[in-house]
Amino acid sequence: MKINWKKTSIITLDTLLAIYLLLAITAFNNPKDDGKLCNNVAIDIADESVNAFLKPEEIKQMLNEKQLFPKNNPLTRIDPRQVEDYLKEAPFVNTAECYKTIGGIFYIKITQRTPLVRIKSDSSDDYYLDDKGGIMPNSKYTSDLIIATGKINRRYARLYITPLAKHIMASELWRNQIEQINILPNMSVELVPRVGNHIVKIGRLPEINDAKRRNKAIEEMLQVKLERLEKFYRYGLTKVGWQRYKYIDIEFDNQIICKRNNEHENSGTNTLTEQTATEETPSQETTSQEQNKQPNNQENNKTQN
Repeated sequence: MKINWKKTSIITLDTLLAIYLLLAITAFNNPKDDGKLCNNVAIDIADESVNAFLKPEEIKQMLNEKQLFPKNNPLTRIDPRQVEDYLKEAPFVNTAECYKTIGGIFYIKITQRTPLVRIKSDSSDDYYLDDKGGIMPNSKYTSDLIIATGKINRRYARLYITPLAKHIMASELWRNQIEQINILPNMSVELVPRVGNHIVKIGRLPEINDAKRRNKAIEEMLQVKLERLEKFYRYGLTKVGWQRYKYIDIEFDNQIICKRNNEHENSGTNTLTEQTATEETPSQETTSQEQNKQPNNQENNKTQN
């Protein structure tokens, strides 16, 4: 059998080159024990000023508690992967990347989980949901988030409050207008706005087991109902006044049922007047109170005649 020395030489050289590169990379990431210590730790937290869940001092404290803070430790004894894995378990950490240099610097780069809504349920459960439906523990975070209250368990929060809050936050109008979501005992959803002394009822969210179909159905429902509400705001409340109604019900199609604020609060009466209005003609009212009065007026006229 004839040996192809040219081919054999090429394969041998390629193998030796691969081994050399492997050893070079290993030597760079794991410097030989030449007495060098980690002299600095650089911690970079993305969006630190926006989310404010994590501070470099807190990262340092977390690592110190587990004896993983690398400063003043020999470079050869520092395992970046071990530090990464520990940081990824922290409740507010989304991603963590760690590496060291032969100059003695240990770099930690972190991205935070994005808070979407705060849950304060009737059962006294208090936590945050992130934009992926993950649960985050309560903290000192004070950003202007939507608050969801009422009959909310953690399953309902992850599967239903998450897509609802994401739809609201995706719109500049509703992100600035809606400050609270409330879930009634029958699972109907109420929205509490910042502007206007009223509550908006939109009804129950579609309950579908399949996540993809459920999210699509919730998105379509909210798109229709909030478009109707926006028209009512634009063509109704801007004409009759933002303080006219205390309850706006858009649960049913093709109608908006409102409860007016009591016009005689000083008299001590608490009677609410109901009306049915459309987006185009919100000022054309026929109240139940007025309907009840009409037969009595006719009878009085007959008596007088």
